[in-house]
Amino acid sequence: MNTQYELITILGPTASGKTPFGAALAHALDTEIISADSRQIYRSMDIGTGKDLQDYVVNGKQVPHHLIDICDPGYKFNVFEYQHAFFDAYQAMKQRNKLPILCGGTGMYIESVLKGYKLLSVPENSTLRESLAAKSLVELEEVLASYKTLHNKTDVDTVKRAIRAIEIEEYYKTAAPESNEFAPLNSLIIGVDVDRELRRSKISKRLRARLDEGMVDEVRGILASGVPPESLIYYGLEYKYLTLYCIGELSFDKMVEQLEIAIHQFAKRQMTWFRGMERRGFTIHWIDALMPLEDKIAHVKQLLASK
Repeated sequence: MNTQYELITILGPTASGKTPFGAALAHALDTEIISADSRQIYRSMDIGTGKDLQDYVVNGKQVPHHLIDICDPGYKFNVFEYQHAFFDAYQAMKQRNKLPILCGGTGMYIESVLKGYKLLSVPENSTLRESLAAKSLVELEEVLASYKTLHNKTDVDTVKRAIRAIEIEEYYKTAAPESNEFAPLNSLIIGVDVDRELRRSKISKRLRARLDEGMVDEVRGILASGVPPESLIYYGLEYKYLTLYCIGELSFDKMVEQLEIAIHQFAKRQMTWFRGMERRGFTIHWIDALMPLEDKIAHVKQLLASK
């Protein structure tokens, strides 16, 4: 196997089948996966994040995976923390002579480790938060659009997330780090491309399946454990809309309708981020989501060998 690549990255929008592919590839290459999913890091948030751990069982063998279930719900894990957690897992795998596979759909997490972003731990700015508190999500997005370099735009789908993003941009104006803590990584990047209409169909079907699997009860259980509603709403998507339903602010039908639209919008933002990565100099080898699994693995092996 070619050793010039330091990492394999598998990315793609939600419902593209990244995880089963990544697990099968890891099994074939006798290696391990590092997750790049900003919500699967939370314990108990299983159905809503699509944390199907059965995907990591291939031919009866458990594929080792990292950065899943590492935080309790309610905690606000950030890119700075992710970068450090990733490199801890990455270095440990390298010491075991493994070629790590980074797999997920959170573009900011992926790019932060591939580029070795200069990041800081950004404290809360209460004065700034108070000045933004009355603004709507649309107004906050307009404020964010005024910054030339955004550190994260993919997951800004709640007011609190938008305020946090603005807080980060303001902090970096005056406190940019002087040097990179981590070196960039030379990664073979595989993008799983799924036709827009097929993606929409899969998202809609998957949402209804997760509701049937007990996603509402999952959210009710997290709330009952003492996690405040606003903390779950902060995570966006399923946890935002199901929490609003559980606390009586949305009817069931309205919740499903609005959540479905939000997931479609999220998938579109993911693809926008990945296309932006290509403009920023990353080479992404796109493969069709409908390609047979064995052919996907063979294609990756060919790309590794041809480097």
